[in-house]
Amino acid sequence: MARDRGQPPKTDKATVVLNIRDENDNVPTIDIRKIGRIPLRDGVASVAEDVLVDTPVALVQVSDRDQGENGVVTCTVVGDVPFQLKPASEGEGEPQNKRKYFLHTSAPLDYEAVRDYHVVIVAVDSGSPSLSSNNSLLVRVGDTNDNPPVFGQAVLEVSFPENNVPGERVATVVATDADSGKNAEIAYSLEPSPLSAEALGGLFSIDPDSGDVLVQAVLDREQRDTYEFQVTARDKGVPVLQGSTTVVVRVADRNDNEPRFMQDVFTFYVKENLQPNSPVGMVTVMDADKGRNAELSLSIQAGEQDGAAGIFSIENDTGTIYSTMSFDREQQTSYTFRVKAVDGGEPPHSSTATVSLFVMDENDNAPTVTFPSNSSYTVLPPSSNLRTVVATVVATDTDAGLNADLNYSIVGGNPFRLFEIDPASGVVSLVGKLEPKHYGLHRLVVQVNDSGQPPQATTALLHVFVNESLSNATVVESQVARSLHTPLAQDIAGDPSYELSKQRLSIVIGVVAGIMTVILLILVVVMARYCRSKGKHGYEAGKKDHEDFFTPQQHDKAKKPKKDKKGKKGKQPLYSSIVTVEASKPNGQRYDSVNEKLSDSPSMGRYRSVNGGPGSPDLARHYKSSSPLPTVQLHPQSPTAGKKHQAVQELPPANTFVGAGDNISIGSDHCSEYSCQASGKYSKQNLFSCSHFVE
Repeated sequence: MARDRGQPPKTDKATVVLNIRDENDNVPTIDIRKIGRIPLRDGVASVAEDVLVDTPVALVQVSDRDQGENGVVTCTVVGDVPFQLKPASEGEGEPQNKRKYFLHTSAPLDYEAVRDYHVVIVAVDSGSPSLSSNNSLLVRVGDTNDNPPVFGQAVLEVSFPENNVPGERVATVVATDADSGKNAEIAYSLEPSPLSAEALGGLFSIDPDSGDVLVQAVLDREQRDTYEFQVTARDKGVPVLQGSTTVVVRVADRNDNEPRFMQDVFTFYVKENLQPNSPVGMVTVMDADKGRNAELSLSIQAGEQDGAAGIFSIENDTGTIYSTMSFDREQQTSYTFRVKAVDGGEPPHSSTATVSLFVMDENDNAPTVTFPSNSSYTVLPPSSNLRTVVATVVATDTDAGLNADLNYSIVGGNPFRLFEIDPASGVVSLVGKLEPKHYGLHRLVVQVNDSGQPPQATTALLHVFVNESLSNATVVESQVARSLHTPLAQDIAGDPSYELSKQRLSIVIGVVAGIMTVILLILVVVMARYCRSKGKHGYEAGKKDHEDFFTPQQHDKAKKPKKDKKGKKGKQPLYSSIVTVEASKPNGQRYDSVNEKLSDSPSMGRYRSVNGGPGSPDLARHYKSSSPLPTVQLHPQSPTAGKKHQAVQELPPANTFVGAGDNISIGSDHCSEYSCQASGKYSKQNLFSCSHFVE
């Protein structure tokens, strides 16, 4: 307004419009307010973790006092948080400098992962230069019971020793819950395992708060070595969540059992003559413990025989018992010792068992004749009645059972069948009538066999002297001594002179028959020559002369005798020798060619020359010198009747004839001194030569 200084002063008014240009001198303001049912106090918003995504958490108002571009504000959430701002309205009628936003969740919240979020909201205006401000909100995630209790292991294995004290703690199980408060409070309980479905029967218990598993009874591993049950952990949230684990209690062994043999006494039967270091038996021992407590060490303990520990050894792994020697039942029939088993526990336990070993017999011993001895003899009167007991052969066998069951038999020296022996008792009896030819010494070859497999046999000599009385014992003893060196196949029975007389008669008859045969041959030859000479004088025309077989061939003295193509001489004249043959007869008898009488001799047939000894005339020489006929040659030797070799068996005075159970060979080709010589009854004059035929 303008006024002058006049009177009345004059005034004039003029309106002046002053436009103030805005300067960006105000920063935006951010106001965070509560929205909905989510509490917001003192800048802290409590949001449950189970809220859905895009749930509004708070209302954010942003304003700027400036105008225009200076009041246009942009708002955003800073940082990596699960929240974002969304405009509350489209903003058409809303001033530019005032805006409203909702703070929403952009991702699921997890209390167990992040419990608090510091949400920073920044507002920036559009001025130049732009101004900004920020405000923050603490979002505290509230817990919900969304996690069950969790055990560290699905299966918990626990080793617990046996022989425990009732009430001992076996193990402690622990479960964790990611929740908090009541949701994380856990209570434990026991339940049967779903795999075994076996009731515990109060054997185990658990503390519901601490999870300590207790055993209420004494455990025995030998009765049961494994227990299995389930522990369940439940929280106290709403709703109640639970988790479980399986507990396996393995009962650990303690050395509370001794080794136990399957038998208190082991009985074994072994054959004698077993090879050393051969198995003889096996013992079985067990230990109810386990591991080292069941590792057993076996040893042989000295028993009734002090040397048992050195004779036997035992294999630790199998319990096989070995012998270090060969058994001889005749020396020792049984062995008794103890086997000790010691386990490897601490302290060690041990036990013992008795082993009885019986040695079974094998037929490894021949019978032994204890009576009579080979050099002894028995006098038997000729007047003895039949069934008179001559002697009893006594034999023993150190074997047992059938191996010692003896039977007796006479296998030689009984050509007249005068004697008989009882197979069971060995009693020798007279069963034949005694005659004069039976006088003298008889040697019976007695064989004693056992019943083993294979059988064993022993041969003994029983000398029986048949005579009225014993007038000269020295003569009989010398005969017995010669008998011991005479082969068993040669019979010594009766009076040798009685047989020699028959032999002399046979020889005389043989000699006479030989002479007559030679004379007859001479007469035949003479007659043949006579007839030939007569035929020559009476020659008929056209008739060929017959050559005289017995007439010597006329040869030219200038010519030498011709030989055949092979350089051999011509054939020998027929009847070049004349011999007599003694053929073999059964039962060791032979026929004399002259008188066909049986003579006692070895079973082999022999050839004997006609001339009967040194005193016999040489008929062949006589006829050779006095007759032009071909010479008749008498060979003292003769071909063998059979190919057989017989060695002379000398018999010692003791009973030492031991056989293998087979029959004794009775054939012999030797003439003993006993049969070839005789003085009185046994003359030393050679009656005929003895031939030795060897294969």
